[in-house]
Amino acid sequence: MDTELKSWKSFDEQLALLESLSLLVGNRAKALDYLQRIGYYRLSGYWYPFRQFAADSTPEHPKRSHVFFSGNRFEDVVNLYVFDKKLRLLALDALERIEMAVRVDIAHLLGEKCPNAHEKPEYLHKNFTRKQGNNPSRYEKWFSKHQDLIKRSEKQPFIKHHQEKYGGSLPIWVACEIWDFGTMSKLFSGMQHLDQIRIAKKYGLTEVKHLKKWLESLNSIRNIAAHHGRLWNTEISPPVNFSENFPEDAQWRSLGEKQNHCFPYFCMMQKMLNIICPNSAWGSRLVTLIKDEFPKVANNTIGLKDMGIPDNLLDHWSCMFTSNTP
Repeated sequence: MDTELKSWKSFDEQLALLESLSLLVGNRAKALDYLQRIGYYRLSGYWYPFRQFAADSTPEHPKRSHVFFSGNRFEDVVNLYVFDKKLRLLALDALERIEMAVRVDIAHLLGEKCPNAHEKPEYLHKNFTRKQGNNPSRYEKWFSKHQDLIKRSEKQPFIKHHQEKYGGSLPIWVACEIWDFGTMSKLFSGMQHLDQIRIAKKYGLTEVKHLKKWLESLNSIRNIAAHHGRLWNTEISPPVNFSENFPEDAQWRSLGEKQNHCFPYFCMMQKMLNIICPNSAWGSRLVTLIKDEFPKVANNTIGLKDMGIPDNLLDHWSCMFTSNTP
């Protein structure tokens, strides 16, 4: 039987409810302003870790009650929300650079073979272009999405210019400009193996499967960040096994096996940025944000471990994010 929907509450009633559940509210006017601008439901994702564990909670199946731990403040929740917003903006900054660079890698490599290689299955992997019984191939699904993106962008000046001047289909170095991260990563997964190896080696990877997984995971982060989702403690899918990616590197092995929280993926972004734009100060900005703006909560209900930073050893990892710029 469906549970009855919760009743509507005014902003004053929402704040009163939070206070009745032991969340401390210092400045009521500011708290009401945040509820009006950000919304109760969005903020609830940020105060969730501040709630006590339920009586029937277990390590295998953790459950939260509605009551907050003693000492937690509305201000803590807002600080966490603001921190996460800045973290998402940093993620988008890095992912834009990575997306542009990998687009060029793909378009330059395939374009050398044929300007319209993305429209010709013979230049792609057979497993990608092969039909699955009566179902369309992965390539056909990809190409359908590609055509939709072109149609959606047909009023863009560069698309109109090319079609008016040259007619016909777009060469890959033009077409790639309308791809999103997912479209790009799916085409990479469908390239011929030797072509994939050439791109993977550029980013210091010896096995193509690792870069495939990286791009899938980074696409998940990009979608979270672009749609204003909660990033700081969200589980990333698919998880990456960093021990397998870098078996000889003790620092990467210290992240453990399959990691599904954001910090290891920021390490991954930095590794790619070291190749793409080695003088970027992006990594320094990330470390500064974490050190200076991650909320300091008196009762330690949240911590850097929730981001995937092993044993809160941010300083141990800071050298990875050191920039060559002042």
